[in-house]
Amino acid sequence: MRTLVVGDIHGGLRGLEQVLERVQPLKTDTLIFVGDYVDGWSENAETISFLMSYAEKHRCIFLRGNHDELLYNYLKGKESAPMWLNHGGASSIKSYAKLSEAAIEQHIQFLERLENFYIDSENRCYLHAGFASSKGPQHEYFPNTVYWDRTLWEMVCSLDPNLSEEDDKYPKRLKLFKEIYIGHTPTFRIGKDVPTNFANVWNVDTGAAFKGKLSILDADTKQFWQSDPVWQLYPEETGRN
Repeated sequence: MRTLVVGDIHGGLRGLEQVLERVQPLKTDTLIFVGDYVDGWSENAETISFLMSYAEKHRCIFLRGNHDELLYNYLKGKESAPMWLNHGGASSIKSYAKLSEAAIEQHIQFLERLENFYIDSENRCYLHAGFASSKGPQHEYFPNTVYWDRTLWEMVCSLDPNLSEEDDKYPKRLKLFKEIYIGHTPTFRIGKDVPTNFANVWNVDTGAAFKGKLSILDADTKQFWQSDPVWQLYPEETGRN
């Protein structure tokens, strides 16, 4: 039984199918998807449909990403921020124009069921972006912080590797959990193209929306699998590049 953490997909269904083929998940495995299923490559609605079907045969935990909420707001008829349209939203709108009203309603229900964070039996925390509260994600004053926050990742990237957990300067946030798994901020921003670890935080967003690959990490062994660079699977598109 494995716990498999799936990085940001951003409409790159071909990359997701490819990396799942390389992993060969078993029915005893748990797959934890860290969010941002849409806004990037062209197969946004198709990605959600695939995930809904995949969950019928596998144990899946779907977390909410910031792009998933932005899409949800659009589908519910709320005003869309211009910035969203420029950061992948336009591709989602085009993708959803192909769906029937009944199918869109099913997708809305899927998006409503997404979880903001998940803590497993080994006290490992999974969420899309991060959290600011020293008491943990469940204590955030603004619940959407957990899929927008970048301070957790920025903090561990700059943390002195020689700083001990017993030191008073060691961040309280990090002491709450055995490990923390996130996406949201592509690792290529610090020159990495694989799942990357600082302190007890693992980032599995390896830039599939841009020029990177889609990654799946085994939370127990730290073995990981990757698709080909997703942009190569969509040669006729530009994604978010």
